Amino acid sequence: MEVTLMQMLEAREARVARQEALFCRYGLPLLSFTMNIPGPVKNNALITQSFYLGDRLIRQELQRRNMHWKTREIVVEDTGCEAMYVLDMEPMELKAMAVELEEGTSLGRLLDLDVVVPQGEKIQRTTPRRCLICGNVAQVCARSRAHSVEQLQAKTFEILQEAVDKDDAQTGARLACQALLYEVCATPKPGLVDRENSGSHKDMDIFTFQASAAALWPYFYDCVRLGRQTRTLSPAETFARLRRRGKLAEGEMLLATSGVNTHKGAIFSMGLLCGALGRLKQGLWKNPEAVLDTVAALAQGLTTSDFAGTATAGERLYRNYGITGVRGQAEAGFPAVKKIGFPVFKEGLARGLSPNDAGCVALLHMIPYVQDTNILHRGGPAAQEFVTGAVENILQQNPFPSVEEIRRLDQALTERNLSPGGCADLLALTYLLWLLEQPKIQ
Repeated sequence: MEVTLMQMLEAREARVARQEALFCRYGLPLLSFTMNIPGPVKNNALITQSFYLGDRLIRQELQRRNMHWKTREIVVEDTGCEAMYVLDMEPMELKAMAVELEEGTSLGRLLDLDVVVPQGEKIQRTTPRRCLICGNVAQVCARSRAHSVEQLQAKTFEILQEAVDKDDAQTGARLACQALLYEVCATPKPGLVDRENSGSHKDMDIFTFQASAAALWPYFYDCVRLGRQTRTLSPAETFARLRRRGKLAEGEMLLATSGVNTHKGAIFSMGLLCGALGRLKQGLWKNPEAVLDTVAALAQGLTTSDFAGTATAGERLYRNYGITGVRGQAEAGFPAVKKIGFPVFKEGLARGLSPNDAGCVALLHMIPYVQDTNILHRGGPAAQEFVTGAVENILQQNPFPSVEEIRRLDQALTERNLSPGGCADLLALTYLLWLLEQPKIQ
Protein backbone atom coordinates (compact mmCIF):
# COMPACT_ATOMS: atom_id res chain seq x y z
CA MET A 1 0.00 0.00 0.00
CA GLU A 2 1.32 3.42 -0.92
CA VAL A 3 1.48 6.04 1.84
CA THR A 4 1.43 9.81 1.62
CA LEU A 5 3.94 12.37 2.83
CA MET A 6 1.46 13.44 5.52
CA GLN A 7 1.20 9.85 6.80
CA MET A 8 4.98 9.63 6.99
CA LEU A 9 5.20 12.91 8.92
CA GLU A 10 2.55 11.70 11.35
CA ALA A 11 4.42 8.42 11.80
CA ARG A 12 7.62 10.33 12.55
CA GLU A 13 5.82 12.43 15.17
CA ALA A 14 4.41 9.29 16.75
CA ARG A 15 7.89 7.76 16.84
CA VAL A 16 9.30 10.84 18.62
CA ALA A 17 6.44 10.68 21.12
CA ARG A 18 7.22 7.02 21.86
CA GLN A 19 10.87 7.89 22.32
CA GLU A 20 10.03 10.67 24.76
CA ALA A 21 7.80 8.32 26.76
CA LEU A 22 10.63 5.79 26.99
CA PHE A 23 13.09 8.50 28.09
CA CYS A 24 10.68 9.61 30.83
CA ARG A 25 10.28 6.05 32.05
CA TYR A 26 13.90 4.84 31.86
CA GLY A 27 16.20 7.84 31.36
CA LEU A 28 18.52 5.71 29.21
CA PRO A 29 19.77 5.78 25.59
CA LEU A 30 17.73 3.94 23.02
CA LEU A 31 18.37 2.29 19.71
CA SER A 32 15.69 3.17 17.14
CA PHE A 33 15.48 0.80 14.17
CA THR A 34 13.60 1.44 10.93
CA MET A 35 14.12 0.35 7.33
CA ASN A 36 15.49 2.56 4.52
CA ILE A 37 12.85 1.94 1.84
CA PRO A 38 12.66 4.39 -1.08
CA GLY A 39 9.37 5.20 -2.75
CA PRO A 40 5.76 5.39 -1.54
CA VAL A 41 5.48 1.70 -0.47
CA LYS A 42 6.99 1.46 2.98
CA ASN A 43 5.73 -1.93 4.04
CA ASN A 44 4.69 -5.28 2.58
CA ALA A 45 5.30 -8.94 3.42
CA LEU A 46 8.88 -8.87 2.13
CA ILE A 47 9.77 -5.67 4.00
CA THR A 48 8.24 -7.00 7.23
CA GLN A 49 10.15 -10.28 7.01
CA SER A 50 13.36 -8.36 6.28
CA PHE A 51 12.67 -6.09 9.25
CA TYR A 52 12.40 -9.06 11.59
CA LEU A 53 15.60 -10.44 10.13
CA GLY A 54 17.31 -7.12 10.88
CA ASP A 55 15.81 -7.11 14.36
CA ARG A 56 17.26 -10.57 14.92
CA LEU A 57 20.70 -9.31 13.87
CA ILE A 58 20.42 -6.57 16.50
CA ARG A 59 19.46 -8.99 19.26
CA GLN A 60 22.20 -11.42 18.30
CA GLU A 61 24.78 -8.65 18.50
CA LEU A 62 23.49 -7.42 21.84
CA GLN A 63 23.60 -10.96 23.24
CA ARG A 64 27.13 -11.40 21.92
CA ARG A 65 28.09 -8.28 23.88
CA ASN A 66 26.16 -9.57 26.93
CA MET A 67 23.88 -6.52 26.79
CA HIS A 68 20.26 -6.91 27.89
CA TRP A 69 17.61 -4.42 26.90
CA LYS A 70 15.32 -2.89 29.50
CA THR A 71 12.45 -3.02 27.04
CA ARG A 72 11.85 -3.63 23.34
CA GLU A 73 8.91 -2.18 21.47
CA ILE A 74 7.87 -3.06 17.91
CA VAL A 75 5.39 -1.25 15.67
CA VAL A 76 4.38 -2.61 12.25
CA GLU A 77 2.20 -0.28 10.17
CA ASP A 78 1.67 0.76 6.55
CA THR A 79 4.18 3.55 7.12
CA GLY A 80 6.86 1.00 7.96
CA CYS A 81 8.27 -1.19 10.72
CA GLU A 82 9.92 0.25 13.81
CA ALA A 83 11.71 -1.22 16.82
CA MET A 84 13.03 0.58 19.88
CA TYR A 85 15.48 -0.84 22.39
CA VAL A 86 16.16 0.85 25.71
CA LEU A 87 19.71 -0.02 26.78
CA ASP A 88 21.95 0.79 29.70
CA MET A 89 24.86 1.17 27.32
CA GLU A 90 27.37 3.91 26.58
CA PRO A 91 25.92 5.83 23.58
CA MET A 92 29.13 5.91 21.54
CA GLU A 93 29.61 2.16 22.01
CA LEU A 94 26.01 1.61 20.96
CA LYS A 95 26.50 3.77 17.86
CA ALA A 96 29.66 1.88 16.94
CA MET A 97 27.67 -1.36 17.17
CA ALA A 98 24.91 0.13 15.01
CA VAL A 99 27.34 1.24 12.31
CA GLU A 100 28.97 -2.19 12.33
CA LEU A 101 25.58 -3.79 11.70
CA GLU A 102 24.72 -1.31 8.96
CA GLU A 103 27.96 -1.97 7.14
CA GLY A 104 28.56 -5.63 7.98
CA THR A 105 25.98 -7.30 5.71
CA SER A 106 24.16 -6.57 2.47
CA LEU A 107 20.87 -6.24 4.38
CA GLY A 108 22.59 -3.83 6.78
CA ARG A 109 22.68 -1.26 4.00
CA LEU A 110 18.90 -0.98 4.38
CA LEU A 111 18.86 -0.82 8.19
CA ASP A 112 18.48 2.63 9.72
CA LEU A 113 19.83 2.38 13.26
CA ASP A 114 19.67 5.63 15.21
CA VAL A 115 21.10 6.03 18.71
CA VAL A 116 19.14 8.66 20.63
CA VAL A 117 20.10 9.97 24.08
CA PRO A 118 17.59 11.20 26.71
CA GLN A 119 18.17 14.83 25.69
CA GLY A 120 16.60 13.89 22.34
CA GLU A 121 19.82 14.18 20.33
CA LYS A 122 20.99 11.61 17.82
CA ILE A 123 24.56 10.33 17.86
CA GLN A 124 25.91 11.03 14.37
CA ARG A 125 27.97 8.65 12.26
CA THR A 126 31.64 9.48 11.79
CA THR A 127 31.66 7.88 8.32
CA PRO A 128 29.08 8.52 5.59
CA ARG A 129 26.70 5.85 4.31
CA ARG A 130 27.31 4.61 0.80
CA CYS A 131 24.92 4.60 -2.13
CA LEU A 132 23.18 1.29 -2.81
CA ILE A 133 23.81 1.52 -6.53
CA CYS A 134 27.17 3.16 -7.18
CA GLY A 135 28.92 3.04 -3.78
CA ASN A 136 29.53 6.79 -3.62
CA VAL A 137 28.50 8.87 -0.61
CA ALA A 138 24.73 8.41 -0.34
CA GLN A 139 24.01 12.04 0.55
CA VAL A 140 25.83 13.26 -2.55
CA CYS A 141 23.86 10.92 -4.81
CA ALA A 142 20.59 11.89 -3.12
CA ARG A 143 21.32 15.61 -3.44
CA SER A 144 22.17 15.34 -7.13
CA ARG A 145 19.38 12.81 -7.83
CA ALA A 146 21.98 10.60 -9.47
CA HIS A 147 19.62 7.62 -9.47
CA SER A 148 15.90 7.41 -10.08
CA VAL A 149 13.43 6.23 -7.48
CA GLU A 150 12.72 3.24 -9.72
CA GLN A 151 16.41 2.28 -9.74
CA LEU A 152 16.65 2.60 -5.96
CA GLN A 153 13.47 0.60 -5.46
CA ALA A 154 14.66 -2.17 -7.76
CA LYS A 155 18.00 -2.43 -5.95
CA THR A 156 16.31 -2.27 -2.54
CA PHE A 157 13.93 -5.13 -3.26
CA GLU A 158 16.72 -7.16 -4.83
CA ILE A 159 18.70 -6.86 -1.59
CA LEU A 160 15.64 -7.63 0.54
CA GLN A 161 14.68 -10.70 -1.49
CA GLU A 162 18.19 -12.12 -1.49
CA ALA A 163 18.56 -11.59 2.27
CA VAL A 164 15.23 -13.28 3.00
CA ASP A 165 15.83 -16.18 0.58
CA LYS A 166 19.29 -16.80 2.02
CA ASP A 167 18.04 -16.70 5.60
CA ASP A 168 15.14 -19.04 4.78
CA ALA A 169 17.52 -21.52 3.15
CA GLN A 170 19.91 -21.37 6.10
CA THR A 171 17.05 -21.85 8.56
CA GLY A 172 15.56 -24.76 6.63
CA ALA A 173 18.94 -26.49 6.31
CA ARG A 174 19.76 -25.95 9.98
CA LEU A 175 16.44 -27.40 11.13
CA ALA A 176 16.71 -30.34 8.72
CA CYS A 177 20.14 -31.25 10.11
CA GLN A 178 18.85 -30.73 13.65
CA ALA A 179 15.98 -33.13 12.91
CA LEU A 180 18.40 -35.78 11.62
CA LEU A 181 20.50 -35.41 14.77
CA TYR A 182 17.42 -35.61 16.99
CA GLU A 183 16.35 -38.78 15.21
CA VAL A 184 19.65 -40.60 15.63
CA CYS A 185 19.96 -39.44 19.25
CA ALA A 186 16.43 -40.54 20.17
CA THR A 187 16.94 -43.53 22.49
CA PRO A 188 15.96 -46.34 22.63
CA LYS A 189 14.87 -47.17 19.09
CA PRO A 190 14.24 -50.82 18.15
CA GLY A 191 16.89 -52.19 15.80
CA LEU A 192 18.23 -48.72 15.00
CA VAL A 193 21.34 -46.72 15.80
CA ASP A 194 20.91 -44.60 18.92
CA ARG A 195 22.92 -43.39 21.91
CA GLU A 196 22.98 -46.84 23.52
CA ASN A 197 23.94 -49.10 20.62
CA SER A 198 24.01 -49.58 16.85
CA GLY A 199 21.02 -51.92 16.76
CA SER A 200 21.10 -54.10 13.65
CA HIS A 201 23.60 -51.82 11.88
CA LYS A 202 27.07 -53.20 12.49
CA ASP A 203 28.78 -50.92 9.98
CA MET A 204 27.76 -47.61 11.59
CA ASP A 205 27.25 -45.84 14.90
CA ILE A 206 25.94 -42.53 16.16
CA PHE A 207 29.14 -40.75 15.09
CA THR A 208 28.71 -42.01 11.53
CA PHE A 209 25.25 -40.45 11.49
CA GLN A 210 26.50 -37.19 12.94
CA ALA A 211 29.19 -36.93 10.25
CA SER A 212 26.57 -37.66 7.60
CA ALA A 213 24.12 -35.06 8.93
CA ALA A 214 26.82 -32.40 8.97
CA ALA A 215 27.81 -33.22 5.39
CA LEU A 216 24.21 -32.82 4.22
CA TRP A 217 23.76 -29.20 5.37
CA PRO A 218 24.75 -27.74 1.95
CA TYR A 219 22.34 -30.13 0.25
CA PHE A 220 19.39 -29.09 2.38
CA TYR A 221 20.34 -25.43 1.86
CA ASP A 222 20.33 -25.98 -1.90
CA CYS A 223 16.97 -27.78 -1.74
CA VAL A 224 15.28 -24.80 -0.10
CA ARG A 225 16.94 -22.47 -2.61
CA LEU A 226 15.85 -24.67 -5.53
CA GLY A 227 12.29 -24.68 -4.24
CA ARG A 228 12.37 -20.89 -3.95
CA GLN A 229 13.90 -20.39 -7.39
CA THR A 230 11.29 -22.62 -9.07
CA ARG A 231 8.19 -21.77 -7.06
CA THR A 232 6.56 -20.12 -10.09
CA LEU A 233 7.29 -23.22 -12.19
CA SER A 234 5.53 -26.58 -12.08
CA PRO A 235 6.08 -28.92 -9.10
CA ALA A 236 7.51 -31.42 -11.58
CA GLU A 237 10.26 -28.98 -12.54
CA THR A 238 11.14 -28.39 -8.89
CA PHE A 239 11.25 -32.14 -8.30
CA ALA A 240 13.52 -32.73 -11.30
CA ARG A 241 16.04 -30.21 -9.99
CA LEU A 242 15.84 -31.59 -6.47
CA ARG A 243 16.49 -35.12 -7.75
CA ARG A 244 19.58 -34.01 -9.67
CA ARG A 245 20.94 -32.32 -6.54
CA GLY A 246 20.05 -35.38 -4.47
CA LYS A 247 22.30 -37.61 -6.55
CA LEU A 248 25.23 -35.35 -5.71
CA ALA A 249 24.22 -35.43 -2.05
CA GLU A 250 24.50 -39.22 -1.98
CA GLY A 251 28.14 -38.89 -2.98
CA GLU A 252 28.70 -36.24 -0.32
CA MET A 253 27.16 -38.54 2.30
CA LEU A 254 29.23 -41.55 1.27
CA LEU A 255 32.42 -39.52 1.25
CA ALA A 256 31.71 -38.30 4.79
CA THR A 257 30.94 -41.82 6.07
CA SER A 258 33.64 -43.75 4.19
CA GLY A 259 31.05 -45.46 2.03
CA VAL A 260 28.40 -46.23 4.66
CA ASN A 261 24.78 -45.56 3.64
CA THR A 262 23.39 -43.65 6.60
CA HIS A 263 20.91 -41.23 5.08
CA LYS A 264 20.01 -42.27 1.52
CA GLY A 265 16.31 -42.38 2.42
CA ALA A 266 16.52 -39.09 4.27
CA ILE A 267 18.23 -37.45 1.31
CA PHE A 268 15.06 -38.20 -0.64
CA SER A 269 12.40 -37.47 1.98
CA MET A 270 14.06 -34.57 3.79
CA GLY A 271 15.22 -33.07 0.50
CA LEU A 272 11.63 -33.10 -0.74
CA LEU A 273 10.42 -31.41 2.41
CA CYS A 274 13.11 -28.74 2.16
CA GLY A 275 12.15 -28.15 -1.47
CA ALA A 276 8.55 -27.73 -0.31
CA LEU A 277 9.67 -25.13 2.23
CA GLY A 278 11.31 -23.18 -0.57
CA ARG A 279 8.09 -23.12 -2.58
CA LEU A 280 6.10 -21.86 0.41
CA LYS A 281 6.08 -18.49 2.07
CA GLN A 282 7.81 -18.69 5.42
CA GLY A 283 4.57 -17.95 7.24
CA LEU A 284 3.25 -21.34 6.08
CA TRP A 285 6.21 -23.31 7.43
CA LYS A 286 4.41 -23.73 10.75
CA ASN A 287 1.47 -25.40 8.95
CA PRO A 288 2.20 -29.15 8.62
CA GLU A 289 -0.73 -29.63 6.24
CA ALA A 290 0.57 -26.97 3.84
CA VAL A 291 4.09 -28.37 3.94
CA LEU A 292 3.08 -32.00 3.39
CA ASP A 293 0.53 -31.11 0.71
CA THR A 294 3.32 -29.33 -1.15
CA VAL A 295 5.51 -32.43 -0.81
CA ALA A 296 2.69 -34.50 -2.32
CA ALA A 297 2.44 -32.11 -5.26
CA LEU A 298 6.18 -32.40 -5.87
CA ALA A 299 6.09 -36.22 -5.83
CA GLN A 300 2.99 -36.79 -7.98
CA GLY A 301 3.43 -39.66 -10.47
CA LEU A 302 6.71 -40.75 -8.91
CA THR A 303 5.78 -44.39 -8.30
CA THR A 304 4.58 -44.93 -11.86
CA SER A 305 7.60 -43.27 -13.45
CA ASP A 306 10.22 -44.83 -11.18
CA PHE A 307 8.91 -48.39 -11.33
CA ALA A 308 8.30 -48.51 -15.08
CA GLY A 309 10.45 -51.40 -16.28
CA THR A 310 13.21 -51.05 -13.67
CA ALA A 311 14.80 -54.00 -11.90
CA THR A 312 15.60 -52.39 -8.56
CA ALA A 313 14.81 -53.92 -5.17
CA GLY A 314 12.09 -51.31 -4.72
CA GLU A 315 10.52 -52.24 -8.06
CA ARG A 316 10.51 -55.94 -7.13
CA LEU A 317 8.68 -55.16 -3.89
CA TYR A 318 6.20 -53.08 -5.85
CA ARG A 319 5.69 -55.78 -8.52
CA ASN A 320 5.48 -58.70 -6.08
CA TYR A 321 3.61 -57.15 -3.17
CA GLY A 322 2.30 -53.77 -4.35
CA ILE A 323 4.53 -52.00 -1.85
CA THR A 324 5.34 -48.45 -2.96
CA GLY A 325 7.71 -47.64 -0.10
CA VAL A 326 8.91 -44.10 0.49
CA ARG A 327 7.80 -43.05 -3.00
CA GLY A 328 4.20 -43.90 -2.20
CA GLN A 329 4.48 -42.11 1.13
CA ALA A 330 5.83 -39.02 -0.61
CA GLU A 331 3.10 -39.06 -3.28
CA ALA A 332 0.49 -39.10 -0.51
CA GLY A 333 2.20 -36.37 1.50
CA PHE A 334 3.73 -38.76 4.06
CA PRO A 335 0.46 -39.88 5.70
CA ALA A 336 2.38 -41.95 8.25
CA VAL A 337 3.81 -38.69 9.57
CA LYS A 338 0.69 -36.58 9.09
CA LYS A 339 -1.84 -39.03 10.56
CA ILE A 340 0.27 -41.06 12.99
CA GLY A 341 3.77 -39.91 13.88
CA PHE A 342 3.26 -36.18 14.28
CA PRO A 343 -0.03 -36.34 16.24
CA VAL A 344 1.37 -39.03 18.56
CA PHE A 345 4.55 -37.00 19.07
CA LYS A 346 2.54 -33.89 19.96
CA GLU A 347 0.34 -35.88 22.33
CA GLY A 348 3.43 -37.29 23.99
CA LEU A 349 4.76 -33.80 24.59
CA ALA A 350 1.36 -32.74 25.98
CA ARG A 351 1.57 -35.68 28.40
CA GLY A 352 4.89 -34.36 29.67
CA LEU A 353 7.22 -36.61 27.71
CA SER A 354 10.57 -35.25 26.57
CA PRO A 355 11.19 -34.79 22.83
CA ASN A 356 13.37 -37.91 23.08
CA ASP A 357 10.69 -40.12 24.62
CA ALA A 358 7.86 -38.67 22.51
CA GLY A 359 9.93 -39.38 19.40
CA CYS A 360 10.57 -42.99 20.38
CA VAL A 361 6.85 -43.56 20.96
CA ALA A 362 5.94 -41.83 17.68
CA LEU A 363 8.32 -44.18 15.88
CA LEU A 364 6.60 -47.22 17.38
CA HIS A 365 3.18 -46.00 16.25
CA MET A 366 4.37 -45.53 12.66
CA ILE A 367 5.91 -49.01 12.34
CA PRO A 368 2.60 -50.94 11.97
CA TYR A 369 1.29 -48.28 9.60
CA VAL A 370 4.17 -48.59 7.13
CA GLN A 371 5.46 -51.43 4.98
CA ASP A 372 9.08 -50.69 5.83
CA THR A 373 11.29 -51.65 2.90
CA ASN A 374 14.32 -51.90 5.17
CA ILE A 375 12.63 -54.65 7.18
CA LEU A 376 11.39 -56.32 4.02
CA HIS A 377 14.88 -56.31 2.45
CA ARG A 378 16.32 -57.93 5.56
CA GLY A 379 13.65 -60.54 6.28
CA GLY A 380 10.79 -60.40 3.78
CA PRO A 381 7.07 -60.30 4.59
CA ALA A 382 7.50 -62.67 7.55
CA ALA A 383 9.86 -60.20 9.20
CA GLN A 384 7.43 -57.33 8.60
CA GLU A 385 4.64 -59.40 10.12
CA PHE A 386 6.77 -60.22 13.16
CA VAL A 387 7.77 -56.59 13.78
CA THR A 388 4.24 -55.29 13.23
CA GLY A 389 2.80 -57.87 15.62
CA ALA A 390 5.40 -57.18 18.30
CA VAL A 391 4.81 -53.43 18.15
CA GLU A 392 1.02 -53.73 18.11
CA ASN A 393 1.15 -56.00 21.15
CA ILE A 394 3.13 -53.38 23.07
CA LEU A 395 0.88 -50.50 22.02
CA GLN A 396 -2.31 -52.38 22.85
CA GLN A 397 -1.11 -52.68 26.43
CA ASN A 398 0.07 -49.07 26.63
CA PRO A 399 -0.02 -46.53 23.76
CA PHE A 400 2.82 -44.69 25.49
CA PRO A 401 5.04 -47.57 26.62
CA SER A 402 7.95 -47.31 29.00
CA VAL A 403 11.58 -47.07 27.99
CA GLU A 404 12.14 -50.56 29.35
CA GLU A 405 9.49 -52.05 27.03
CA ILE A 406 11.07 -50.36 24.01
CA ARG A 407 14.49 -51.63 25.06
CA ARG A 408 13.19 -55.19 25.09
CA LEU A 409 11.84 -54.71 21.58
CA ASP A 410 15.20 -53.26 20.54
CA GLN A 411 16.92 -56.43 21.74
CA ALA A 412 14.42 -58.67 19.91
CA LEU A 413 14.87 -56.85 16.58
CA THR A 414 18.64 -56.65 16.93
CA GLU A 415 18.84 -60.39 17.56
CA ARG A 416 16.95 -60.94 14.29
CA ASN A 417 19.00 -58.32 12.42
CA LEU A 418 15.86 -56.28 11.65
CA SER A 419 15.68 -52.51 11.41
CA PRO A 420 12.76 -50.15 10.64
CA GLY A 421 15.08 -47.75 8.83
CA GLY A 422 12.30 -46.34 6.65
CA CYS A 423 10.32 -45.38 9.74
CA ALA A 424 13.44 -43.73 11.19
CA ASP A 425 13.40 -41.34 8.22
CA LEU A 426 9.74 -40.62 8.95
CA LEU A 427 10.68 -39.86 12.56
CA ALA A 428 13.21 -37.32 11.28
CA LEU A 429 10.42 -35.66 9.27
CA THR A 430 8.28 -35.65 12.41
CA TYR A 431 11.01 -33.85 14.30
CA LEU A 432 11.42 -31.34 11.48
CA LEU A 433 7.70 -30.49 11.40
CA TRP A 434 7.84 -29.94 15.15
CA LEU A 435 10.93 -27.74 14.90
CA LEU A 436 9.23 -25.67 12.22
CA GLU A 437 6.38 -25.00 14.65
CA GLN A 438 8.68 -23.59 17.31
CA PRO A 439 8.93 -19.79 17.71
CA LYS A 440 11.68 -18.50 15.44
CA ILE A 441 14.35 -16.19 16.77
CA GLN A 442 12.31 -13.10 16.11
